[in-house]
Amino acid sequence: MTVRTATLLGPTAEVPTPSAAVVELLAVLRRHLHMDTAWLGRIEGDLLVIQAISGDGDRFHLTQGSTVRRRRGLYPGVLSGRLPTLIPDTLADPRTADSPTVRELDIRSYVAAPVVTDDGTIYGLLGCLGRRPHRELRERDAQFMLMLAEILRDSVSDLHRMWQAHSQVWLDVSRLIDQGGPTLAFQPVFDLERARIVGVEALSRFPDPCRSTEQWFVAADAVGLTVELELAAVRRALGALPRIPAHIGLAVNASATTLSAGLVEMITGTDADRLLVEITEHQRIADVPEVTRDLDRLRRLGVRFAADDVGAGYSGLEQLVLLRPEIIKMDCSLTQGIDTDPARRAVATGLVHVAEEIGGGGVIAEGIETAGELLTTRDAGIRYGQGFLLGSPTPVLRDACVAADE
Repeated sequence: MTVRTATLLGPTAEVPTPSAAVVELLAVLRRHLHMDTAWLGRIEGDLLVIQAISGDGDRFHLTQGSTVRRRRGLYPGVLSGRLPTLIPDTLADPRTADSPTVRELDIRSYVAAPVVTDDGTIYGLLGCLGRRPHRELRERDAQFMLMLAEILRDSVSDLHRMWQAHSQVWLDVSRLIDQGGPTLAFQPVFDLERARIVGVEALSRFPDPCRSTEQWFVAADAVGLTVELELAAVRRALGALPRIPAHIGLAVNASATTLSAGLVEMITGTDADRLLVEITEHQRIADVPEVTRDLDRLRRLGVRFAADDVGAGYSGLEQLVLLRPEIIKMDCSLTQGIDTDPARRAVATGLVHVAEEIGGGGVIAEGIETAGELLTTRDAGIRYGQGFLLGSPTPVLRDACVAADE
């Protein structure tokens, strides 16, 4: 079946998540008509892209994101009016008996109607499929389908706008990845006791000033390109490693998923014992089971790990237990104001003890911006610091590496 449907079904597409109202409407439609599958599809060039589905879609090789090619699908006939809204028995009807779609997907009955946006343009198709003939279907069932298609007008207009926005994000991120990924700025990390630089963190910088770095990664995540974008940034950072003095390490950022999506292979063969991989706490390590294996593989190469942004959210303690990082990076929300807030000082002191117990490498205080914050973090036992007071991010690698030594 897979071979025979290859010419009928197109590539899987990225689609925005449909609203709960659309999903519920499809379920109502399927139950009302006693059909096996109900779906909403968008016309995209020569493809019908399945946006939402209810019921046994696998029976017809359809899932959210599946595509059907125009030249072999039933849907062009429905859109043009050549085929009716309802056919109770596709093999008994001469208009569909010889259709490749009917034969290859074993569609024995269907009900389908065009869906238009609020400006009157064709959005796509609302449909139901059956695995057996439904000779009990009547014209009023076709009218019911047309009524629901009209109800969907506002919802598909929202989906259309979402799709346009997602498409633009996908194009922006894809273009950036193809160009080698984001540019980099390097910010020095200091040994606060010795007042000298021990590392630089490679920070991603993006071309659109209206979208922050965090917004770029959130947008990439929405269209499924986070891993590729992170790998592109790490690849560019690794290219700078030979230009960094041998006594200075390099920190790069990666999510838990990226660890198991090519990072091991990318780092193999580099000066891995100079690398610190910062794992953000915004994605739970427990949600990516293979990460533990790849953490071990990278550690055997000499890579060290940092738990990033600790204190910025609520999953930090769990991350620390699972990751057991060599370094804990205390989020700037805890650093800023630490000199006037006993609670922040208490948390900082606690993190120093945790770091000593689980990794032995120490804590980096992020976001040091005043002399008071610097003095207090050092008095709390925090060994390393990073922030605008000590050194701003700079695209010139030499400036970042020399800043502390002067």
